[in-house]
Amino acid sequence: MKTEISAARLRELLHYDPETGVFTRRVTRNAIAKAGTVAGTLDRGGYVAIMVDGRRHKAHRLAWLYVYGKWPSGCLDHINRLTGDNRISNLREVTYSENQQNTLLQSNNTSGYRGVVWDKKKRRWKAHIKLNGKRHHLGSFITAEVAHEARKAAEVTLHTHRPIPEIHHKATA
Repeated sequence: MKTEISAARLRELLHYDPETGVFTRRVTRNAIAKAGTVAGTLDRGGYVAIMVDGRRHKAHRLAWLYVYGKWPSGCLDHINRLTGDNRISNLREVTYSENQQNTLLQSNNTSGYRGVVWDKKKRRWKAHIKLNGKRHHLGSFITAEVAHEARKAAEVTLHTHRPIPEIHHKATA
């Protein structure tokens, strides 16, 4: 099993600009990865990934190590939800549950609101919220908008993590 890279080794190989979130190479690795070039590529999830000593690392985790000298203890959240934005001011340590509180609408969402689904049997909109792996039913409602209001009220009470208001709720047409 390979050991994790240290902050000192990372700083030998890469330079990180906390204002832009961009890593550049200090050392030439090969004909393509030359000193002075931007390090990393986008992976399928939109995260920047960087090869360091033969291991692929997410750039946001490397940024944390570079700035704070230690690996994050849990998840790192991109506050503005842009997974390629690795400015240190856009990163915060969170629990898995808190990280899930700051997600975008899923692509298969049909209501336009997080936690609001159509119940075909009852022909009503149901609202729910998930916290620490447990799903809480908030009721069924005539309109998606009323169900969304119930969900928002539950977020204020149950969520410990404060996402950017409203950006994750209503889907744009």
